[in-house]
Amino acid sequence: MNTAIEPAPVAASSTGQPRVDHPSLSVVIPMYQEIDNVEPMLKRVHEGLAQYRGAWELICVDDGSRDGTGERLRTVGERYGAHVRVIRLRRNFGQTAAMQAGFDAARGELIATLDGDLQNDPADIPRMVEELLARNLDLLQGWRRQRQDAFVMRKLPSKIANALIGKVTGVALHDYGCSLKVYRAEVIKEVTLLGEMHRFIPVWVAGVTAPERIGETEVAHQARRFGTSKYGISRTFRVLLDLLSAFFFLRFGSRPGHFFGSIGILFGVVGSILMAEMLWVKFGLGQHIGTRPMLFVAILFLVVSIQFLTTGVLAELMMRTFYASGEHTHHRIRWQSDPAHADWRHST
Repeated sequence: MNTAIEPAPVAASSTGQPRVDHPSLSVVIPMYQEIDNVEPMLKRVHEGLAQYRGAWELICVDDGSRDGTGERLRTVGERYGAHVRVIRLRRNFGQTAAMQAGFDAARGELIATLDGDLQNDPADIPRMVEELLARNLDLLQGWRRQRQDAFVMRKLPSKIANALIGKVTGVALHDYGCSLKVYRAEVIKEVTLLGEMHRFIPVWVAGVTAPERIGETEVAHQARRFGTSKYGISRTFRVLLDLLSAFFFLRFGSRPGHFFGSIGILFGVVGSILMAEMLWVKFGLGQHIGTRPMLFVAILFLVVSIQFLTTGVLAELMMRTFYASGEHTHHRIRWQSDPAHADWRHST
């Protein structure tokens, strides 16, 4: 299997020779029902990366479009060369699955993503690569400060979502929803995207690298010219559910027993206090407690406590089995001082 990137046009030096002094780059663009944007999008990507000083490839993922987007991508892509690769999913799986397919296929040392609706400017990518390398980041997130979208349908839900995500996760960024990002491939490929996780990619990346290695930079944004938006105000409610999952896996992914156990202990303490009061009323004061609502509340709290505690134990067993398989580790090594093949024995 060929894992090298097919050569794409790169910037030339004063001697006329190609300058390849930047890491190889894979540009991943998920598309759904964007047939009118295919040709201008491919043109702008090539214009924007014409001066990129390294090998690059373009991976377009058609997320099961029914308007001919996949066929148009293949036809137009053939005009540019083998560095344009098209992946067509069997049906519409969603933007997260499309991005994961692109990440899996990417062969570059860096990966850039952007939407296929022409609202992101591909010309920002070379500058973002320079900034990511200069700041020694693992992820550089775009920030659409001058966003060209309707306030109620797009800006308002985005502002609410950004505030919630930053408050709950502690990874504060201005624009989580901007698809224009640049990653180090070795880092983003440590993350497996499922469900609607593309909204929380910086949060998931913070689970495999230090938060200070995640940055943001202002990028250009333009109004949509063709097609219709796939987002609306309803997205805010889905974000709330996704945010709960992100918070749980970020804080308690490797120790779920602490999450369920804390809730179980809380219910257990409250239930024990209520039950102790009932016992005092029964045996200390000699009063009848069989019909008192507090007795049933105390029993309920104790039962719920036992359920949460046992759920925590089962979750811990599942997590330990998961990591004991040897295919996954909770820690990530950035570098180590001694080569793996070095002789560890020492004599004097």
